[in-house]
Amino acid sequence: MKRGRSFGNGCKDGVVAVDRVIEGPVVLKDLMPEHLEAANALSEEESWPHRLEDWQLFEELGEGIVATVDERVVGTIMAFRYGDRHATLGMLLEAGEVRERDIARMLMLAMLDRLGEDMNVMLSATPKRQSLFTSLGFVPAGLVHQHQGIAPSMPLTAPREDERVRPMGEGERDLPGLYCSATGVDRSVLFYAMARDSSGIVLTRDHEPVGFALLRRFGRGRVIAPIVAPDFEGAKLLATQMLGAQAGHYCRIDTVGGFGMSEWLESIGLPRATTVRTMVRGTLPVVGDGPRVYGIAGQAYG
Repeated sequence: MKRGRSFGNGCKDGVVAVDRVIEGPVVLKDLMPEHLEAANALSEEESWPHRLEDWQLFEELGEGIVATVDERVVGTIMAFRYGDRHATLGMLLEAGEVRERDIARMLMLAMLDRLGEDMNVMLSATPKRQSLFTSLGFVPAGLVHQHQGIAPSMPLTAPREDERVRPMGEGERDLPGLYCSATGVDRSVLFYAMARDSSGIVLTRDHEPVGFALLRRFGRGRVIAPIVAPDFEGAKLLATQMLGAQAGHYCRIDTVGGFGMSEWLESIGLPRATTVRTMVRGTLPVVGDGPRVYGIAGQAYG
């Protein structure tokens, strides 16, 4: 029999500091604030960089399910709804000693059932999860390249004529609309939640906001997320300003494949760490001819 591992000290909501056999029945429960320390321990087991504060934001913005055995948290999944027709899934985790029990599939089926057949669902799939997602009806829809490392020192890119980058102020009424337009779904709640703990910059053309980037604490350092711009040059300008201000500090950008951002980040010295595949069950949101997302808010948020 496989022996359990400690998820931490004490016994708060299944965070057990003793070795024991994981052999009881699996019970699924709604994720609650008291589960977050154990959930964070699971992400640490996978060497994911999330902090407890990141999990607290997940719980605030989304809905989760935990798998428990004898009151011990051994698996998690999160969902984030954007209106009535679209959602993203993330934070699918299971403790190493119970993986043979197929808890990841159990959690996926439970969350998909909760979201309903009419919900279009997107997620970011690591290679080891792609076969599971494919078996549940998900199909490939793109790539996301994770870049992270020490932000390089670099000269600031000069704006074009009638173009300016300025600090983000309070009460920026145009930015949530830009984000919603760039994603094809209502992300205003997500924007305001991220913005309250972020510093940001705004790209304007003829004094009108046309893009923005946020910088916030995440994992091992800072993440620039999201990056929304009208074109590739605008996205590079925003990223250059942010990276230049963070030179010498650990920084991460998760960029959408196909726009050239990943190749450009490699060329300036922010290396690609991993690539995940975007998958969808249903249809993707319809995005018009306006701004685009060049750096996503996070792999769980999409």
